[in-house]
Amino acid sequence: MKFNCNKSDLLDSIVIVQKAIKTNSTVQILDGILIQAEDGRVKLTGYDLETGIEADLESDVIEEGSVVVNSRYFGEIVKMLSDEMTTIEVDDRYNVSISSGEANTVLKGNSAESYPKIPVIETDNKITVSQKMLKNMIDSTIFAVSKDGTRQSLTGCNLESNGTTLTMVAIDGFRMALRRADVGSDFPVMNFIIPGKALTEAAKIFDGNDDNSEVIIYSSANHLLFDIGSVRIISRLLGGPFVNYNAIIQKNPKTIIKIDRRKLLDAVNRAALIINSDERRCPVQFKMKDNGTLLVAATAEAGTHKETISIDTEGEIVDIDFNSKYMIDALKAIDDDVVRIEFNGNQGPCIMVPTEGEGYVYLILPIRR
Repeated sequence: MKFNCNKSDLLDSIVIVQKAIKTNSTVQILDGILIQAEDGRVKLTGYDLETGIEADLESDVIEEGSVVVNSRYFGEIVKMLSDEMTTIEVDDRYNVSISSGEANTVLKGNSAESYPKIPVIETDNKITVSQKMLKNMIDSTIFAVSKDGTRQSLTGCNLESNGTTLTMVAIDGFRMALRRADVGSDFPVMNFIIPGKALTEAAKIFDGNDDNSEVIIYSSANHLLFDIGSVRIISRLLGGPFVNYNAIIQKNPKTIIKIDRRKLLDAVNRAALIINSDERRCPVQFKMKDNGTLLVAATAEAGTHKETISIDTEGEIVDIDFNSKYMIDALKAIDDDVVRIEFNGNQGPCIMVPTEGEGYVYLILPIRR
């Protein structure tokens, strides 16, 4: 195998596929990047048996072939090359020669025959969505994915469509993050549970600025493929069913407040400064002094914090405690200037929703005193 390419393009492709590689994998071949020069084009692949990423590399193919090369060494060497024009050449013993200018490095590679095959997904079932929209939905929910492997379905996000609305939901047992987006009137009905890792890495690759950039999603019974042209992300799907999230959104709150989101976020951030992250017994306290004032307070070994924020209130007075990190995560994911927060007594969950529309729901369980 031999091809010429631009160093910057090569490095970009390496960085992309490295997102799917576990550096501490017990299967040594998975520490590598699969490089394939076929049909006049070069493709790089990273795969950890759950998530695979393929990146096409613009190059001049002189001789076709394939090899697996150690991801870390290959990436570091390419990063340090001095010239843009780079030549990659592989001999019959899988020695990978990396040449640029006067520099030449040879790495020991492996046969591509031992590299696991990424699942092939048929292109019959497909949907097309905006990269920007999907990236925003992922970024606004992924923090609530569970880390508890005993409940596999909660280690991913539920991506669901009813034909007009696309919904993404994450639940970790203590909080829920939900985002909705209108997708027209003839969008396909679907329901997938996608692993958190695949979504995290996909969001890093999606274009979050261009409204016209699209991603095509192909699906099979067990896998999902995100295709943005030069890059493809393949992920296994998690088995369900997912939690019936509509059933845990309480419909008749006892208390409703409207509050400046930025002021509340800043207040909780300041209160959190004195709370040790491992000190669960030191929550942030929300206490209504009256119908127009919310006290945000914290008491910990390091000290105390108190500040008040003006609010509009309907219903009962509330005195309740929350995990400060969960509150910060939710408030940071919201763009609205004013947020509506619903309470159902001093032991019920807090639910954040827009003052208008149904674009998001963030639910946080309180910490019992």
